[in-house]
Amino acid sequence: MTLTAAPGRARQAAGWRPPAPAYGLGLAAAGVGAAWGVHRLLPAVPLLTAAVVLGIVAAHLPGARGLVRGVCRAGLSLAGKRLMRLGIVLLGLKLSLNDVLGLGWATVAMVLGVVAATFCGTWWLGRRMGLSGDQPLLVATGYSICGASAIGAVSEVSDSDERDVATSVALVTLCGTLAIAVLPLLQHPLGLGDEAFGRWVGASVHDVGQVVATAQTAGPSALGDAVLVKLVRVALLAPLVAVLATAVRARGRANKAAGEEAERRRPPLVPLFVLGFLAMTALRSTDVLSTAVLDSAATAQELLLAAALFGLGSAVHLPSLTRTGARVAALGLCAWVVIAGASYGGVLLTT
Repeated sequence: MTLTAAPGRARQAAGWRPPAPAYGLGLAAAGVGAAWGVHRLLPAVPLLTAAVVLGIVAAHLPGARGLVRGVCRAGLSLAGKRLMRLGIVLLGLKLSLNDVLGLGWATVAMVLGVVAATFCGTWWLGRRMGLSGDQPLLVATGYSICGASAIGAVSEVSDSDERDVATSVALVTLCGTLAIAVLPLLQHPLGLGDEAFGRWVGASVHDVGQVVATAQTAGPSALGDAVLVKLVRVALLAPLVAVLATAVRARGRANKAAGEEAERRRPPLVPLFVLGFLAMTALRSTDVLSTAVLDSAATAQELLLAAALFGLGSAVHLPSLTRTGARVAALGLCAWVVIAGASYGGVLLTT
């Protein structure tokens, strides 16, 4: 009996395959490891930036291209959506309401004005330039709030095409990376002291990691103010997603051709991951969490976002960008000028 059962078990073992997403998630984990190595060798390159770039590279390497577009696609898409949500939830632990209030109402009002001007201006300009799909909305969100994390959050409620999301993430990441090198060169020509420079960086640079990399060049006081101002922008992620979800629901009701299907696909007014973000912010504000817990959560958050950004980067198809690449790049440059100029003016008025 044993001899006859063994071949059956062997055949079952030979026929077993891991769940479809496992391949892509494994590739994303490998990408995060490679990005971490790049960051260790070149500390000026943030982990998240390296993850996006490596995802784009993997999508175009002859050896890896087939895997990315084939067996790994399901897992990479899962990473770009689900892991992004988890990372956004943990991002709330970086934000304390006490720290935000400590900045003063003038600075908070300045950040609100910068975000509103950047979002509305970029969205309007993108539409005027004829960019396809949700690219104007996603680029506007990434520039005005918190880079790739905000793009991922908004794409969930707008049900954006994966390629629009990937293109927007790549653009925002590129411009944020350039800011690390460009903004420190402008500190003294613009007459900014260390604290004012930190606030300018926090109000104008997209990703939290890029803010840290840029502001630390002016010392600890600049870094502290930069992170606090940046976190005020992060706090605006929840209300922005709620407003856009409301708009999508209203559009679904108005679209009579879609009928009941649109009604069934309405996104929740406040998505679950945004509620999680708010809950983590409230928890951080109680000061009950130890430094060790917060440090561990910050590491987990960065790794989750790195895996998500690798997945999004792998969806970028450079040949397909040739049709709109110049217009997307022009929109990114204009948005960069808008947010840098608006935040500079705001810093001058509030310091």
